[in-house]
Order: sequence, then structure tokens, then C-alpha cells
Amino acid sequence: MFNLLKDKLKSWLGKPEIKKKSKKNTAAPKIKKEKSSKKTKSKKKAKQVEEIKTIETPKIEEEKENIGFFSRIFTKTSTSKITHEQVEEIFQDLEIILLESNVALEVVDKIKENLIKELVGTASKKEEISQKVSQILKNSMNEIMTEPDDLIKEIKNYSGSYIIVFFGINGSGKTTSIAKLAYKLKKEGISVALAAADTFRAAAVEQLETHAQKIGVPIIKSQYGSDPTSVAFDAKQYAQKNKIKCLLIDTAGRMYTKENLIKQMEKLIRVIQPNKKIFVGEAITGNDMIEQAKTFNEAIGIDGVILSKADVDEKGGTALSVSYVTKKPIYFLGTGQKYEDLEPFTKKTILKNLGL
Repeated sequence: MFNLLKDKLKSWLGKPEIKKKSKKNTAAPKIKKEKSSKKTKSKKKAKQVEEIKTIETPKIEEEKENIGFFSRIFTKTSTSKITHEQVEEIFQDLEIILLESNVALEVVDKIKENLIKELVGTASKKEEISQKVSQILKNSMNEIMTEPDDLIKEIKNYSGSYIIVFFGINGSGKTTSIAKLAYKLKKEGISVALAAADTFRAAAVEQLETHAQKIGVPIIKSQYGSDPTSVAFDAKQYAQKNKIKCLLIDTAGRMYTKENLIKQMEKLIRVIQPNKKIFVGEAITGNDMIEQAKTFNEAIGIDGVILSKADVDEKGGTALSVSYVTKKPIYFLGTGQKYEDLEPFTKKTILKNLGL
């Protein structure tokens, strides 16, 4: 996304390109003298006259200048104080690019606010403006995103069974993300157990069970249609009894507009009292995913986010938006189909991927 922004900034600056006038070619072609018969000479002479008549004099090209966006704004002097109106003009194209890149309107407004605050009234040379805008964008991204704590370290240092409950709608990659985290924790030497509290779909229990077998961790499950809070409670007791360091609880992939299902989650949270409540959403669904995260956060108060399918999110605005809108950190990014494809979220990595 921000590679596009950088290209736009470069095009705004621009460089004058002046095409030189071409000289008028008035020289007539030289005629070679050859010894030949009168008839042949006559034919050649006629041909040469015809060629001279058909020679066109090249047209004189007019001078053209490719004046950049910032050059058009600052035409009077090389150094000028930037006005509010000029920042509004600068932001018009940026706003379109940001919105098309799944950046939430709240984030767009924040970036605009920062541009106005940092640029208006400052004296700048026109060739420096694009660099300033780029730096302000980078600073805005740093301010918008929340750097997460080291979750692995937090789990290791916790005395007792650390419990994480996962939420998200159907097809968001929630169950797969749980399996990836279980794999990561086990590689770190942390004992893990899974709880299949998504009792609304038999396939969901089977899917989590398959992952548990492949990774080599225990799973606590119950029959289809069982009370999810009851399954989660049994899993908590199992983890505490067997000194399991971390318990990961899967919940039903519910549509975030279903109030009765949200209430069931509130009950589960109230009974289990987990250490973390993590929302899992697809990065590629953009603004819809951001609305899901907002609803879950308002209902149950999420503690963080995992973005699945982040490797195929070409637009890149979702990570910025969900962090700013929920005011919660992104813990991990799902970057592929393998268990190893779960990367810790860092501001530095995201800014690099965005071209800043």
C-alpha cells in the first residue's frame, strides 16, 4: 500500500523536463555526378527534383514542462509556509489510497489530523515536502499501532495454568490459528492442552482433534450440542490438575450480529476467567473484519488480535485499523498453511512491509 503512496509522493514533486527545439533542416540532398547517357541523366535529375519537393521540414516542438504536485502548490518562492488549504490539497489523493487499502475512516482522520498539526505553518522547500509527508505517515503508523507484550514469555512466567479463549466468526481461520499457537508453544517447551468448546458444529470438534493428534497435545471435548461453558470448565480443571502450562479454548464461529450467541460467550468468560481473550480475524476481509473486532471488543472486551491470512493481504490497511479501533495489540500474523507459519507482530516488520 505505502509503496503506492511513496510513488505518489515522488510524482507530486516532479522534475521539469524541457524538450529542446529541433533545428530546421534546410540542406538539400547532395546529388552525385555519374557518367552516363543523356537519357539516364535526365531520368536521375527528374527523380532528384521529385525527392527535394517531397522532403518535409521537421516541425518545431514546443517546450513542455512536467511540473510536480508540490511544485504547483509552491510556485511563488522556493521556500514557503504551508497553509491549511495546501495540506487539504495534499491529502486528497492520500485519502483515496488509504480508504482503498482498507484503512478505517477513524485512522484516515487521525493521519489527516497529524498532517495538519505537523505541516501547517512550517516553512519548507517544495522538494522537502514529500519527505516530510512520508515521515509523518511513518510516525502516524507508529502511533496508531500497539506493540504487544511477549506472550510466550508471559505464559512461561505465569504461576499456574495460563488460559486463552479464542473468538471469531466462521471461516476466519480461528481453529487453525489455535493449532499454530499450540505448535509454537510446544516448540518453546510449554505444555499445552486444547479445549473444543465449539459444540455447535461436529466438524469443528473433529478439526481441532485432528490438529491435536498431529501436534501431539491433549484435547478436552464433549458431545455435539453440549454446553460450551461446561466443556471449557472441564478443560480448566484438567489443565490445573495435570499442571498444563497453557490451555487454549476454541469457541463457536459465531456471526457477530447474533446477540444470543454473544451472551453465551459472556457466560463462558464469566465462569472461566481466562488470562487472555483473543479475537481471530482474516486480514483480507478488511473493514468487515474491523467491525467484527469492534463488536466482540464491546461485548466481551478482547485483549488482543491474531490476523490470519496476513500473507495474502496486499492492501495492508487492516493491521493498522484493527489495532487503532480496538486499542488492543496484534499478537501474531498467520502467514501460511503450515504450523510454523505464525509470526509475532512487530511495528518494525509491518512498517517495512508497508514500504515505510
